[in-house]
Amino acid sequence: MQIFDVESAQRTILRRTAWDEVSVPAAVLDRAEKLFGERIGPEEAVRRILADVRTRGATAVLDWSQRLDGITPPALLVPAETIRAAYAEVDPAVVKAMRLAAARVEAFHRRQPALSWIHNDDEGTLGQLVRPIERVGIYIPGGSAPLPSSLIMTAVPARVAGVPFVAVISPPQRDTGLPHPTILVAADIVGVDAVYVAGGAQAIGALAFGADPIARVDKIFGPGSLFTTLAKRQVFGIVGIDGLPGPTETLVIADESADPQLAAADLLAQAEHDVLASAILLTPSRALAEQVQAAVHAQMEELERSEIIAASLTRSSGIVVTASLEQAFALANAYAPEHLCLLVRDPWAHLSQVRNAGGVFLGERSFEVLGDYVAGPSHVMPTGGTARYASPINVNDFVKIVSVIGLNEQVLQAIGSAASVLARAEGLTAHAAAVERRIS
Repeated sequence: MQIFDVESAQRTILRRTAWDEVSVPAAVLDRAEKLFGERIGPEEAVRRILADVRTRGATAVLDWSQRLDGITPPALLVPAETIRAAYAEVDPAVVKAMRLAAARVEAFHRRQPALSWIHNDDEGTLGQLVRPIERVGIYIPGGSAPLPSSLIMTAVPARVAGVPFVAVISPPQRDTGLPHPTILVAADIVGVDAVYVAGGAQAIGALAFGADPIARVDKIFGPGSLFTTLAKRQVFGIVGIDGLPGPTETLVIADESADPQLAAADLLAQAEHDVLASAILLTPSRALAEQVQAAVHAQMEELERSEIIAASLTRSSGIVVTASLEQAFALANAYAPEHLCLLVRDPWAHLSQVRNAGGVFLGERSFEVLGDYVAGPSHVMPTGGTARYASPINVNDFVKIVSVIGLNEQVLQAIGSAASVLARAEGLTAHAAAVERRIS
């Protein structure tokens, strides 16, 4: 893990590159040529898959599953008895942990206000109705590291918000043609209404357009590959989406009081997600930087996913020695990380300096891995610098607001002429006439 000065870090690991600006590997183009008969990029490949799913429905979903993954699921809808049977394949300790996580996530989100309000006075009534989205679909990847925790962190806030239909869709495993057993069990624990079997762009298309038995939804959530993300972007407007998640990232700010072994452990936990993950330490202490660097290399040798970690630490991770903690916070706010971990002497004293982050983790006992699983807030947080304007998944993502207007004659006569003036200023004479027919 390399140690950088601030200037070189800003040119490299702290420099944001839009996820869709990354060059497409030759292997991806080669595969597209085999599938489509021409060398097209991911954007065009996804467009064609979505168009096919929109036209042919479930048949296209099954065809693309076979063509892309070499798997044809036995059915697109997982039967209830199959979901129940999955408990036998999951360690009871894992089931217990998932139940604990679901309970804590629910308790946290039930504290979040999302309430309708109506105000009555002598002008009449104004207000807002808060109504849940009716149908939500959650995409959960199913690769080498399936993510039942992401299902919990998304489905539970949806349930708290009152969404009446929550569906999960996840790719088939090669040996069974079903989603991973932990995903099936997590779906049962949180009480989703349907579990579907499909992956990639075809899964997003099925949720957006409907592909019987896959029901069309109103909003799609969940992480995934480049192709899944591109598909979400292309169906936005037909359905809502939660965002365009990129590789996961952690930024740690530490001072000389931090335990270098714990700081290293936190960075390694982030780096093991995948080769695109980012794990960055900012510290004004050169001594700590060197201690963490040594600890990272020593601890990495003990970990199962050391090859992935090594690639992540080489590509987009590192340690930055800053002039001060103040500079570290300035750099962090500019970077706008998904996770911001404060391993400093008095983290609460620095909380006011945080402007942009998906989540802030205060001190060595509130580290990011707890947030990944059992702390309570959803771990689905904005990536790629979008924490400048976006928020973690929460109850508000699953509701919509309906404005209520019920004004009386007195207020109509008081404000109607202003509406007429503005309508005529915009050249909308029918608008003006609709007002003028009502006012004296």
